[in-house]
Amino acid sequence: MRRLLAALLSSAALSAAAQLPLERVQLPPGFRIELYATVPNARSLALGAKGTLFVGSRSGGAVHAVAPGGKVTKIADGLSMPNGVAFRDGALYIAEVGKIHRIEDVEKDLSSVQKPKVIFDKLPTDVHHGWKFIRFGPDGRLYIPIGAPCNVCDREGYAQIGRLDFSSGKFETFAKGVRNSVGFDWHPQSRELWFTDNGRDWLGDDLPADELNRAPRAGMHFGFPHCHQGDLPDPEFGRARACADFEPPVQKLGPHVAALGMRFYTGTMFPPEYRNQIFIAEHGSWNRSKKIGYRVSLVRLDPTGKVKSYEPFAQGWLQGESAWGRPVDLEVLPDGSLLVSDDSAGAVYRISYSGAR
Repeated sequence: MRRLLAALLSSAALSAAAQLPLERVQLPPGFRIELYATVPNARSLALGAKGTLFVGSRSGGAVHAVAPGGKVTKIADGLSMPNGVAFRDGALYIAEVGKIHRIEDVEKDLSSVQKPKVIFDKLPTDVHHGWKFIRFGPDGRLYIPIGAPCNVCDREGYAQIGRLDFSSGKFETFAKGVRNSVGFDWHPQSRELWFTDNGRDWLGDDLPADELNRAPRAGMHFGFPHCHQGDLPDPEFGRARACADFEPPVQKLGPHVAALGMRFYTGTMFPPEYRNQIFIAEHGSWNRSKKIGYRVSLVRLDPTGKVKSYEPFAQGWLQGESAWGRPVDLEVLPDGSLLVSDDSAGAVYRISYSGAR
């Protein structure tokens, strides 16, 4: 009976996903988008050594695995906003509010729910901006953002990106003044950290801009709560320190676009001009009088790492003032195609290129 019910639910989910209007997504010539998997509340993505895609969630408390053949299995459940997932040395790391869990040898058995082991429990337990994006850096440490537990406030230990050294158990601050980052990556050549940051609310439709930031070293301060978008003093906290005291963003993104996941493109499927460029998942505005975002944008860099342009790459999830999907995170598959998660539609998409190279 349980197998029959699961099969019926799976069939219903696939049927619903098949109705997604993917033909509305506009891409550059030669690119196409298709449904890769149906995953409830699909958020952060991580790729296993054997090709398994791990998918976190913000609601529902579950983490899912998508096997290379496409089968979707719930492998963890009952967690508090398990948004962040990261894979290293055969193990899956899961970030929920306040804790980091690990499932050893996770790809050995994807057939059922497993019990993760808590390996670090010294993170704040605030729910406001409490969901985490996590990823291992080139230095082998796990990078963990701690968002501000508010719209705008000045609280010690918050608004930062930290990193955890498992060999020593030490957690240290890497970057300060980061309101709420839900996506970061390292430049494939320079190994410098780049990250998105969500700007504060309630300064109007057009202020402040979300940010794309670059942190080539530890200890840099990116302004929050004193300064937003590099040049906008906060009405309350801006009196204490000037914007000139802080590191400005390398690119102002759209105001309130909710820039989340970002990835450097390291594949070879797309044309050469996309190599080492940045894709950003813009989840979309929630409190703006006219909605913006709801797309995947592209930031082009010159050989020195300086931003050349910020432009749409995939758009169409927003139709007028109605959105049927909200991009969250990105992952590059070994074949060079690009995965995009969508928590609103409960889907993961695959963008591929087959045009003239």
